[in-house]
Amino acid sequence: MLTRFVLPRLGWALVTIMLATMLVFGAMQALPGDAATQILGQNATPEAVFTLRRQLGLDQAPLERFITWLGHALTGNFGTSLVSGQPVGPEVGRALLNTSFLAGITIVVGFTLALVLGLVAGLFRDRWPDSLISTVALVGMSIPEFIVATLLVLMFSITIPIFPAVVVAGQNATIAELAPSMPLPALSLMFVASAYIIRMMRTSVIDVMETDYVHTARLKGISMARLVVKHVVPSAILPTLNVVAMNVAWLIGGVVVVESIFNYPGMGSLMIQSVQSRDLPTILLITVIGAMTFVICNLLADLAATLLNPRLRYPRNSK
Repeated sequence: MLTRFVLPRLGWALVTIMLATMLVFGAMQALPGDAATQILGQNATPEAVFTLRRQLGLDQAPLERFITWLGHALTGNFGTSLVSGQPVGPEVGRALLNTSFLAGITIVVGFTLALVLGLVAGLFRDRWPDSLISTVALVGMSIPEFIVATLLVLMFSITIPIFPAVVVAGQNATIAELAPSMPLPALSLMFVASAYIIRMMRTSVIDVMETDYVHTARLKGISMARLVVKHVVPSAILPTLNVVAMNVAWLIGGVVVVESIFNYPGMGSLMIQSVQSRDLPTILLITVIGAMTFVICNLLADLAATLLNPRLRYPRNSK
């Protein structure tokens, strides 16, 4: 059963990654200028630009360059940076580690709290806990993350100077060096991403509480705590898994705005720098990682939903 479930999705995952890289490659070709013009500057002579473009391999046709890159990528060689001349793997790997650490804090603390708050809001439907939690979640869904980040800096870095406003460590900083600057970026991500999980979990809990088997269980005298733990939470969390997966992919892929505001050396910041310098090999590797994260998170969410729901495991028996 798992083989029939996983293999088709793996095929679509490969198609998704391929399409993502092709679209990004095409979009970069449509931008004015290239790495040679960015490195040499606007005052460079045409001869110097031509020479550097030839050295970087930018004089080849776009399709030929993409096919060459794809062939190397399939062997694990994602090329060298057009700016630094170093392999892109280590640099992107450091940025991925930094973003993963920030995302891990957000997932463990923020998403767990979001599921609990969504559960409470659903159980206390139309009462003050529901109103308070739903209002906060609605605010989180309505305000862009850059405004949330700016407000947090104003409150906890300027008005009450508790946390540093920006990360002063560079791309080569260790996790220990980045840790003191983590709270504000993590809080910004938690506030925005958790809002969608809260709303989805609340809706799912309300739907489950209205089902016949829950009403029957309550009439039989089953305690509310046992009912919530054994029946409501497992059923309500299934529709929420896809929302969680989307937010995890969003975090791991690199949150561009938040990382830029706090000067955090993660995938988002590296992506902006690479686009500005037209460093195509770095951009393509970031794209591959982002696309892989997206499809893996969705695959895991579907797999978890299938394992938790017998009707999805045995569709013929559910008729």
